[in-house]
Amino acid sequence: MAGTEPAYLTVLTTTDSRVKAEALAAGAVSARLAACAQISAPVVSVYRWEDEVRTDEEWQVLFKTTAARYDALESHLLAAHDYDTPEIIATPVLRGSAGYLAWVAGETSGG
Repeated sequence: MAGTEPAYLTVLTTTDSRVKAEALAAGAVSARLAACAQISAPVVSVYRWEDEVRTDEEWQVLFKTTAARYDALESHLLAAHDYDTPEIIATPVLRGSAGYLAWVAGETSGG
């Protein structure tokens, strides 16, 4: 399978409140851009922004989706997110249970 695009992805973003994390998660799942989203929090992020090192508490949202739905999910997150440059990172799912991956595919296919 060398050179083959992964069929499934996990997509990570962060935001600065639980309410915003839940809204991003619910919006993506409602629009069938992700089968589910898990919210982990709080995490402490240390980063450089506008030439200053900052430390902030954030909530991570991990979306489970298909590669075919990535572009639409990214567009949705960019539009719905209030950060100037939100973290949106996709990681390929190399393996997973057949039943779970079939569920992800079904939930993101439009019903």
